[in-house]
Amino acid sequence: MSPSEPSALGRLRAPTLEAIEALADAAFSRLPQQFRALCEGLVIQVVDFADDETLDEMGAESEFDLLGLFRGHGLPHRGAIDETGQLPTMVWLYRRPLLDYWCDGEDTLDEVVTHVLVHEIGHHFGLSDADMESIERQAR
Repeated sequence: MSPSEPSALGRLRAPTLEAIEALADAAFSRLPQQFRALCEGLVIQVVDFADDETLDEMGAESEFDLLGLFRGHGLPHRGAIDETGQLPTMVWLYRRPLLDYWCDGEDTLDEVVTHVLVHEIGHHFGLSDADMESIERQAR
């Protein structure tokens, strides 16, 4: 039975938070070492949507506008001595907007998650779009 048959489609479920997190962890492990080193100790957190405060801060018009967000300080931006109580470097991925974006496109969910992960980290460190595209290609 192929996945396009109605009986198979009727059994499909949306990927869970845990499934998106597993895709993100796998994508991060495939990234080039020098890129991963920018975010030593990175924590990837997956939730359904960004909270209202984050949406307001980012100027989002809808909870579906934000696919992911980098929070924290990567290795090059850390001081010689980290302050106590400092939150870990994190990438937040927002499951429902990611799924919405995926459904409207032609990329696989893995490609979408990898793209958002690379761009959240890359934009924080000022990498060019060409640099990030190269990193994504290396991760395939």
